[in-house]
Amino acid sequence: MILYFIVLLIMTAMGALASVSLKMATNSKSLLSILFNRYFILGGFLYFIAALLNIWLLYYLDYSVVLPLTSLTYIWTMLIAYFCLKESMSLSKFIGVLLISAGAYLVTL
Repeated sequence: MILYFIVLLIMTAMGALASVSLKMATNSKSLLSILFNRYFILGGFLYFIAALLNIWLLYYLDYSVVLPLTSLTYIWTMLIAYFCLKESMSLSKFIGVLLISAGAYLVTL
C-alpha cells in the first residue's frame, strides 16, 4: 500500500511540475514558438508520464480513492509557485491547502 501512495505522490508532483512548465512556456511570443519551447515539451512529457502512473494506480486502487487524492496536485502547485515562481501565499490559500490535505487524508481512511 505504501508503494501506491509513493507513486501517487510522484504522479501529483509531476502534474504540478507539468503545469509550471506550461506556465513557463507562455513566455514565448507566438503560438508556434510555444509549441517548440522546451518547457512546453517538458510539460507535455510530464503530463503523459503522470497519466500513465494514474492509469497504473487505477488498476490497483479504487477510483473513489485515487481521484480525490489527485487533489494533492493543488498543494504541490502552490508550493512550487511560492518557492520557484515567488508567488505570494495568502492566508486563504494556506487555509485552502489545509482543507485539501484534510480531505485527502479523510478519503484514505
